[in-house]
Amino acid sequence: MLQVGNSAPDFTLKTTTGETFRLSEQRGKRSVVLYFYPKDDTPGCTAEACSFRDQYEDFKDLGAEVVGVSSDSEASHQKFTQKHRLPFPLLADEGGKVRKLYEVPRALLGIIPGRVTFVIDKEGVIQYIFNSLNRATDHVANAKQVLATLSTPA
Repeated sequence: MLQVGNSAPDFTLKTTTGETFRLSEQRGKRSVVLYFYPKDDTPGCTAEACSFRDQYEDFKDLGAEVVGVSSDSEASHQKFTQKHRLPFPLLADEGGKVRKLYEVPRALLGIIPGRVTFVIDKEGVIQYIFNSLNRATDHVANAKQVLATLSTPA
């Protein structure tokens, strides 16, 4: 299981706009809030995505990019993004390779893909991991708190 202090595994996935997102390209530029969620347009996932949307400028001000990942297709992500006006990229992890790379566990007796958020600093080091299927909007508040401590001088 990945832990705080580990280097975040690099990956490359397609975004909702068809562009390629490569985690390693963020190093040295900005922190990344990488959140894995079960499925587009379900109640908890919509609440989480909209909470990230509503506070997106706060994340930008804290020097971070928000990136959502699920096994849904690019087409599904495009509809979800347009419907809820999401300003951040969603990545299509069809087949779940990146989910496995990040060791995101399944929930509800292994039936549903888990909901886990990673805060990765500018150097590519995992600073925070939050795993909760039911507390969808807590992922947003917790990630902001962690980023605020990263941007505060020691």
